[in-house]
Amino acid sequence: MNDMLPVHILLVEDTATDAEMTMRALKRVGLVNNITWVRDGQQALDYIAREGEFANRVDGDPTLIMLDLKMPKVTGLEVLSVIKGNERTRIIPVIMLTSSAEEPDIKRCYELGVNSYLVKPVESEKFFEEVSKVGFYWAILNRIPSRR
Repeated sequence: MNDMLPVHILLVEDTATDAEMTMRALKRVGLVNNITWVRDGQQALDYIAREGEFANRVDGDPTLIMLDLKMPKVTGLEVLSVIKGNERTRIIPVIMLTSSAEEPDIKRCYELGVNSYLVKPVESEKFFEEVSKVGFYWAILNRIPSRR
């Protein structure tokens, strides 16, 4: 298990049903205790920058960000661009968790530095299985450099 950093997942998902399914899938592998769910890209940017409603946030940066692509206010591509363009946050693994299987979306995400691109399966059991596996890998098995 990951004994170097406590696991903290930032889930950025505008659809409540998908967010709940993702959290249930992560719970299957023991990752539910420290998940922050925000409902749009602007909230995600505020959370990461400690601005707006998150100005008084004292916990550290997430160890993993699960990001939807198509959201209101600020898109997942815009959020990804900010995260990967910032020296402080660029090392945080980002998983795109989206319904888009469009090649231009996939290509653009990788150009911006996404670590993984997962298309949400329609069938719920397959969704649970895939999110559980990817969450376990990126939040528990994967190592990132410690931050000062």
